Amino acid sequence: MLVVGGAGIGKSTLVGAAVESLDGWRVLRASGVEFESELPYAALHQLCAPVLEYRRELPATQRLALDTVFGLGAGAAPDPMLVGLAVLSLLGAAAQDVAVCCVLDDAQWSDRASRQALAFVARRIGADRVVMVFTAREVDAVPELDRLPRLAVAGLAASEALDLLRMSALANHDAPVLERIVAEADGNPLALVEFARDADPLGLPNVVTGGVQGALEAQFTRRILRLPAGTRLVMALAAAEPLGDIMLLRRAMTVLGLDAADLTPAEEDGLLVAGPCLHFRHPLARSAAYRSADARTRRQVHAALAEATSADTAADRRTWHRANAVAVPDESIAAELERSACRARERGGFAAASAFLERSAQLTPDASRRTGRLLSAARARLKSGAPEAARELVNQARQGPPGTADRAELRLLDAMIDYHVARSIPATLALADAADGLEPDQAREIYLEAFASLMFSIDEPGRLRRLALRIQERVPRRRPPRVVDLLLDALLAQNLLPVDQAAPEMRRAIEAFQDQARASDANPWWMERACVLSADLCDEVAMEQLTDRQVELARAQGAYAILPHALRFQAAARTMVGRFDDAAASIIEARAVDEAAGTTNLLGSDLTLAAWRGDTERFGEVREVLRHWDGVEYTAVFHATGVLCNGLGDYQAALDALLVARDRQQQGSYVVSGFHSELVEAAVRTRRPEEGKLSAAWLEDLARVSPTSWAVGANLLAQALLEPGLGAHELYIGAIDRFAHTRLRGHYARARLLYGEWLRSVGRRAEARMELRAAHELLKTVGARAFCDRAARELAAVDEHPGADETDPLNALTERELLVARRAASGMGTKEVAALLFVSPRTVDAHLRNIYRKLGITSRRQLRELQL
Repeated sequence: MLVVGGAGIGKSTLVGAAVESLDGWRVLRASGVEFESELPYAALHQLCAPVLEYRRELPATQRLALDTVFGLGAGAAPDPMLVGLAVLSLLGAAAQDVAVCCVLDDAQWSDRASRQALAFVARRIGADRVVMVFTAREVDAVPELDRLPRLAVAGLAASEALDLLRMSALANHDAPVLERIVAEADGNPLALVEFARDADPLGLPNVVTGGVQGALEAQFTRRILRLPAGTRLVMALAAAEPLGDIMLLRRAMTVLGLDAADLTPAEEDGLLVAGPCLHFRHPLARSAAYRSADARTRRQVHAALAEATSADTAADRRTWHRANAVAVPDESIAAELERSACRARERGGFAAASAFLERSAQLTPDASRRTGRLLSAARARLKSGAPEAARELVNQARQGPPGTADRAELRLLDAMIDYHVARSIPATLALADAADGLEPDQAREIYLEAFASLMFSIDEPGRLRRLALRIQERVPRRRPPRVVDLLLDALLAQNLLPVDQAAPEMRRAIEAFQDQARASDANPWWMERACVLSADLCDEVAMEQLTDRQVELARAQGAYAILPHALRFQAAARTMVGRFDDAAASIIEARAVDEAAGTTNLLGSDLTLAAWRGDTERFGEVREVLRHWDGVEYTAVFHATGVLCNGLGDYQAALDALLVARDRQQQGSYVVSGFHSELVEAAVRTRRPEEGKLSAAWLEDLARVSPTSWAVGANLLAQALLEPGLGAHELYIGAIDRFAHTRLRGHYARARLLYGEWLRSVGRRAEARMELRAAHELLKTVGARAFCDRAARELAAVDEHPGADETDPLNALTERELLVARRAASGMGTKEVAALLFVSPRTVDAHLRNIYRKLGITSRRQLRELQL
């Protein structure tokens, strides 16, 4: 629940009353502080500190993530989603002992990394005994939480306001004064109490313009200014120290020559409470204490806090205080802030790193170095998911005297910001433009990003080829090449050269990625593009190896930014080899990642799977979504339409779509090479075999330079379709034999279907019946319903009628339940399934109970026996 309302409206009081009513619960609380720096995961650490011992029960990757972000161990900066999953597991583990209530007050002032992690947890709690409550003044200030259920706290009615004043023993004013208090407070409980405290018979001289919040802060300021000078200094010191650490505060007081007696008047006045932790009566009192101090006093208290803070245990806080204790540029402090930014990045706190770098830039005496630090801050802001804040920093850097390298970086950051915001074709092209002027290695990586982004979508024919020519002209080949260099070279060759010349480059890139993928710490980025090259060379072994390995690495490394992409490419590979149920499982898992992250992804694999399954309803749904992406054409749609319509027997519609795909490829756009086989089949079935000859020639060239069983089988099948005489017999037999030596169950079944259709057409009905029966059974087993129905129609033509399919009990399961059932049946443990779906183990157990009930079983053993 997100509780929203203005300052003083009673959010914290309401939540406090609810928490006090909890009997036998563990309550975890944290508060955002207005003057807190963006120290990464500060609020999260404050909230989770009492239950950190439960991290020993977590999977190793999750435990390491928490140790890293909380500074308890060294590790690579974890993905924010991995942090969120780790906190979900941590709270779930704690809730096994006793129900847990988490409260984050003043969430608008907490660090963004903490809000992201806690928002993730709040959306994924599921069946856990965990309650999460956030308070904030405005929803716009906490965009990470805007999807949560919301409770708006409104002001009191006039009669309720008077009741509150009477309960507070503050109603001993004349009726006109009470009416004025009620009117000025506008139903705000804190304002009612504060205004009544200082009201006199003449009214409210202390009410100011600027709304209730401004009036309240002015009221607190007046109360503070009436205190002794030493007490005011203590309050400014306390306001600048966000942790409420009483021991740290006492050390800083000693630095300033203050003692405990200076704290007493503020306590007696009710402005703050000193105990194990010091806290202000209200955040507005803290604001008033800090803002009522002049600039010199603020620097004085920050200097004292810096001196009192340990450089060994809280180096970054000490640096932040030092930075706020000076008014003029200071390179030593600027450099110290830069080191703090590095530590923040190592913990995954890119927002914090940017905050340190921004302040570092402000304190940098040298103008050119200041520009560089602003650009570094902008890059950190962009990585933290705040592109508009990054743009503002870029604009600040532009005001300085940039050198040649800085100018290139400015252009690149401008383009990267637009690319992250829009992901549009113009933004992608601008990113390619920004590669000009960069050093060659960086330029090649930017070009690869831009080219790969354009591969599957076009806004005008020929654009991809023009970009390929431009990259080839502007960036020389690297010697020795890195893996990413080989990939870029292969993609360019594939786009610009005939298949027989491009194939060697493509093969080198595939083998390089296969070699790299064997290492446990291999980088999973870009592996899906090598998978695409494998598919285009008809190497299903490399295709499956690469996609499976990419998913393994992304999971193991917590690389959740790439995991949904990897899962969808895995789904596409599994579809191509006829593992439709496995492909569906990959897509469901990808959706779970997207749902957890709040992101969306391209739907090409969904479309391809629906086409092969003959699922016209799902195909239409995905096609409709893609139609609304204006100005962009997805070439995968034409290939998928060809597969679907060939299965349905609507060969003219298949040919129309596939001819568009061929036209786009000839103009320089990328189309997956499988469309050639579909085109030959559609052309022959529509009695337009001449339309299939170019594709058949391409398949022949491919089989010559990449003689895999898949490529040779596809070539033989195309030749058989185009052969008008009895010579087709040997070609069909050869194609079926080659497909039998592959993993391609769907293609093998379709080859037997085509052979059976040919046998029937030449009057060999008995042989046709045998082939068609085998094709029908294989296609039914694979799940290619449209092709299966086509085989059934062919069988009916030779007087054989397959029986109706039995209803599958798994149809009663939801997508999520089906995935849980499959994973559990494979032997995966509850915690492992929970990590895959970004939910808690308790939620997985709830899914399993539903699965058992729907399937009429009671155990995992019975689930395994179903052979999902």
